[in-house]
Amino acid sequence: MDYLRELQSSKPLLFWLLVAVAFWAGFQLLLFVVGLVIGPFGLPSWAPIALVIGALVVIARRQQR
Repeated sequence: MDYLRELQSSKPLLFWLLVAVAFWAGFQLLLFVVGLVIGPFGLPSWAPIALVIGALVVIARRQQR
């Protein structure tokens, strides 16, 4: 964690680029896993995206309470 704090203060552009890439890769991995799990049910191709975004909305609303 100290390395990330040092990177954030010394090279903020690189830090935020790494954060953005990590979020993108994590979201893609999550979509892939959800697609594997619900794929055999024959749902439309947008179903994994809707499920992931719905789950994220539910998590965010629960954290606001």
